[in-house]
Amino acid sequence: MTQPATVSNWNVPNGLTTLRIVMVPFFGWALLHDGGGSTTWRWVAWALFCIAMVTDKIDGDIARKHNLVTNFGKIADPIADKAMTGMAFIGLAIIHDFMPAWLWWAIAVVVLVREWAVTFARLSIAKDVVMPAKQSGKVKTMLQAVALGGFVAPFGMLTGALEVPGDVVWWLSAALLAVAVVLTVTSGLEFARDVVAHRRQAPVRSRP
Repeated sequence: MTQPATVSNWNVPNGLTTLRIVMVPFFGWALLHDGGGSTTWRWVAWALFCIAMVTDKIDGDIARKHNLVTNFGKIADPIADKAMTGMAFIGLAIIHDFMPAWLWWAIAVVVLVREWAVTFARLSIAKDVVMPAKQSGKVKTMLQAVALGGFVAPFGMLTGALEVPGDVVWWLSAALLAVAVVLTVTSGLEFARDVVAHRRQAPVRSRP
């Protein structure tokens, strides 16, 4: 019987994933430069964040389309994603633009605990079953990325004719972030329910 060809870890999707991981400290430095008060570096941070979010979508599409899915990619991809968004949440909590610090930190803790818990749980059962992301989780991820991008960029720091539009963008980002936090909690509970159901069914499936 012909054995399936082993996919090399040296491929484009894994390269993009590694690039996202390498970008995290540079993104964090740009976001926190001058205490987050530099509009120039905030735009640099925004550009890095956008590149990370776009390549996150691209590397997954390429891996699935060209059958380049590897164990390294399965582990590194969610780590790269959570590292970038985690740095964004922590950085914004340190800067605490628009919202008070306690609220930013509360949001960061709730979101990051959920994200890393789900990631570790997903990896722990990966040998037995692959649990695809549900629609609520996909919507949460999209809203989270858009909201974070809106806050990373210095829209609310703009002056003159752009001051009001900039403030409007931050208000919209806050609204999207609120919805994303709700979906973060609900989709996390939904995932936990599915994991518990899987573990209850596992002994049944293993019986002769």
